[in-house]
Formats: sequence, C-alpha cells, structure tokens
Amino acid sequence: MLTELSIRDIVLIDKLSLSFTDGLNVLTGETGAGKSILLDSLGLALGARADRALVRSGAEKGVVSANFSVPVGHSVLKLLQGLAIDDVGGEVRMKRQVTGDGRSRGWINDEPVGQAVMASVATALIEIHGQHDDRGLLEAAAHRQLLDEFAEAMPLRSKVSKTHSDYRDAVAEQQRIQQLVDALSREEEYVRHAVAELDTLSPEIGEDATLADKRSLMMQGEQAAKELIEFQDILGSGEGVDATVRGVLRRLARLGDTLAAKLAPVATALDKAAEELSIANDELYRIHGELAFNPSEQEQVEERLFEIRRLARKHKCQPDDLATVAAQLSEKLAHIDSGAELLSAAAKGVAATREHYGAAVKKLSAARMKASTALDRLVNAELAPLKLEKATFRTSLKTLDELDWGEFGAERIVFEVKTNAGSEFGPLVKVASGGELARFILALKVVLSSKSAPLVMVFDEVDRGIGGATASAVGERLKRLSQRSQLLVVTHSPQVAARGDTQYQISKEEVGGGTLTSVVELAPTDRTEEIARMLAGATVTDAARAAATQLLAAKET
Repeated sequence: MLTELSIRDIVLIDKLSLSFTDGLNVLTGETGAGKSILLDSLGLALGARADRALVRSGAEKGVVSANFSVPVGHSVLKLLQGLAIDDVGGEVRMKRQVTGDGRSRGWINDEPVGQAVMASVATALIEIHGQHDDRGLLEAAAHRQLLDEFAEAMPLRSKVSKTHSDYRDAVAEQQRIQQLVDALSREEEYVRHAVAELDTLSPEIGEDATLADKRSLMMQGEQAAKELIEFQDILGSGEGVDATVRGVLRRLARLGDTLAAKLAPVATALDKAAEELSIANDELYRIHGELAFNPSEQEQVEERLFEIRRLARKHKCQPDDLATVAAQLSEKLAHIDSGAELLSAAAKGVAATREHYGAAVKKLSAARMKASTALDRLVNAELAPLKLEKATFRTSLKTLDELDWGEFGAERIVFEVKTNAGSEFGPLVKVASGGELARFILALKVVLSSKSAPLVMVFDEVDRGIGGATASAVGERLKRLSQRSQLLVVTHSPQVAARGDTQYQISKEEVGGGTLTSVVELAPTDRTEEIARMLAGATVTDAARAAATQLLAAKET
C-alpha cells in the first residue's frame, strides 16, 4: 500500500506530508482547491514526465516522494532485485526532483534511477484511472493480459509461449538444415571428386619431407656412386690402403723378436687401422648398394611428391594438413549422403512441435472463450446500477490467420462497448464519453479484481456527472474494490466520500500574500461537516448535516 506521500515546493504546495491507510481513502474539496496538484505530484514520483511548471514559484526545485509497503512475494520485489535495488525490508521509496529549468532526477530506495525505470516499477505498484487515462484498461494491448488473468489461464499461456518457442526453433533448425543441404548439393560433384582423390593418395603426415629427402638423395645417387667406387678402389684394391697396411704388418712380423717387441705399439695401431679400414670398406659397399636406385622407383617418388604438393596447392593448405582436409571433406560428404535423412528428421520435429503448439493454443482459446462469456455477463450486470443501463460490454475475440499466431495464442482480444441499442460496438476508448468511460472502467475493475488486484488504485473523479442512486452505486463498488486493494479516490460525490475509511480535505488558503494548497486528514466530526458542505454547497444547513450523518452511518451497514 501507499503509506506516505511527501511534497515540497510543487505548484501551490510548499510542504506537505500525508499518511494513508489501508482500504478506501477519499480526497474531497471545492473545485480548484488543488486535487489535480496532488495527483500530478504523485505522478511525478511515479515516473511521469517532469515539467518545470510544477516547481512552485520562487523555489529552485520541487521534490516528491512516495513510500510503499509491499507484501512478501510481490512481483515488484523481483523487479527491484533484477535492477540490483534493495527492497529495504519490504518498503519501496520512490523520490523525484525537478528543477526550475525542467531537469529531473529520480531515486528508488536511495539508488539513482532513470525515468523509465521509475515508471516500470510504478506500473507494478499502482494503477491510476481517470477520465483522460489512456493506459491500462484503455490499451487494447492490455486486454489480453486482463482476460487471461481473469480466466486464470496464465499457466496455459506459458505453455503456449513455450511450445511456440519450441516450434519456432524447430522451423529454424529445418531451415538451417535445408540451407546446408542445398549448399552441399551444389558442392557434391567437387566434394566426391576431392574425397576420391585424397582417398586414393592417402597422404600421411611427414610424408612430403620424407619423399623430398629421398628424391634429393636419388638425384645425387648416380654421381655419388661413381665416387664411392673410386673410394673402394683406393681402400680395397690390390694396391690400396688396406693392402699397403696389411703388407707392412706382414713385414713387421718377420723382424726379429727384439725389434718386434720394440715395434709392438706400431703393429697394434696398424692392426686396428686395418680392421677400421675393413669396416669402412664394408660401409662403402653398403652405401653404394643403397644409392643404386631403380630409375622407375625414382620416377614413382617424384610422381607421388608432385601429387601431394599439387593437392596441397589445390586445397590451399600445407602438405601435412591434407589428412585433416580429407577428414573434413569426408564428413561433408557424409552430410551430403545423409541430407534426405536429416531433412526428414527435421520435418518430423517441426510437425511434432507444431502439434504440441496447436494443442496448447486450442486449450488457451477455449479458456479465453469461456472466460469472455463470464466476464461479459458480470460486467454487464454492473452497468445498470452505474446509470449505463442502455450500454452493453463485450469481449471481442478475433481469431487470427494461422500464420499470425504467436507466443500469446491465436486471438486478438479487445474490450468493446456500445452505449445505445442499435449502435455499433467499438473500442472502449473511442465509444464511451468521459463520464461513461470512468464508470465502464470501474465496472471492469470490480469484476477483474476478483482474480487479480493491484496493490494500489487511484480513481480521479470517477463519479463526475452523476448523483443520487448512481453515486451510491459507484461508492458501493469502490468500497468493494478497497477490500482487495488500497484505493485513493478523488471525488465530488458525498455518497462516495461517505464510503471512505479515511477522508482528506484539500483546500486553498491565502498565506503571506500568496496562495497555498493544504491537505488534512479529517476527524469524524469534521467529516460530517465536509460531507454536509458537499451536499448543501456554500451554506451548510442542519438538514445537510443530518443527511451527512445518515450517509456516514449507512456505510457501516
């Protein structure tokens, strides 16, 4: 509920602090006393457009704050949490400042916020209804929400939203697969040829370097082989190094024992040399054998090396990456070959999600149709006591083309009225006059609040242009609404004012050569006098006081 409204330097208000009670709070006063200033001030705190004309003459700035007490679990607390604003123990304090040059600043629970954030938070806290209100019940976009809440169909609508999302995702996936299959089909000939080429070649990592080395060795092999033969001749022929060393060893062996002992180290070294020469000679033979390549083998090496490098250029990669390219192309070919299967599975997914979505839409539509019949009956039952006996209300449900169905279902929902028999139905905001519109809204709120009631509602002169029994009917319905929500009602009707749990009098007075608006909460005796004034006008009579006393007494029955 709205617990406190504080105003400083706004139009004709210099400083004002009001505390409100639960139930029905009525604000009364003579025409021009400043009731609109009070509502404009509240609107400023709730995020309405700031106007420098609101700042009281002579003041630098105007400030308004509105404090709300919010029950545990209320939606506004989740909203504040999402905005990283503490709820301060279930309290929401909204404060707005406007300067003489029209600039404004806003705070929620002492955290600075922009106008749009203030307005969004205010929407979760309070509804303001008046003759010129162009939001809420007068917005066609809100009618669907109101009907679904009345039908207690929000879980069904959530189901529709979820299945619609699933269906939309399935359609998107089908389109993605179709585009992929179409793109792959255009590449099919190339991909098949490329896979066949790479499969035939089967390149291995590192093979390019190995073949290049082998080819280089082969190209050098013929010349190297000639030189190796010469080396062999030098080392191993009859007059070669090996024969010479062994000849020296034989001659050393024929020397006398004394000299042989002296030359033993030489003999040992030459013996080792002979052994090493033998090993070297064997290696020359072996290497010579390896360099003796078959010309056809060299041709095969060169052809394979050329093919590996050709395919690497073709696929714009390094030779060692050809194996990866081959795997990727094979995977793409698998997708090509399984395209029909993938499309079939995607089509089944679309059909299944479409079926679930259609079933959910059907249930929601049925719930809406049933609820609209009940809503029309209940609202129309409220109209006659509100002096709208010739009017008719209906909830128009227009089924959309299937292509236009969406996350909210298959209908466009609009509240329509006609004010006289034989006239055409039309949107509420276009057909009803100012006074009628306020009473239509009241009738709707009385019915709708049975399923969903806002924390606070404000009604601005909902009783304009009526009196007597009709005003009593308005007051009775406002009283019923106040059992579900806190109500603030600006009224000129004594019948409505008498229904209030708390009454505030708004008045203007001359102070120090200027005019100021004040608001005071009335004691029981003062309420009698104020309601008598509303009944009698300028001169309050005893009869008016008696009638006022009777009205106040009647509210308790």
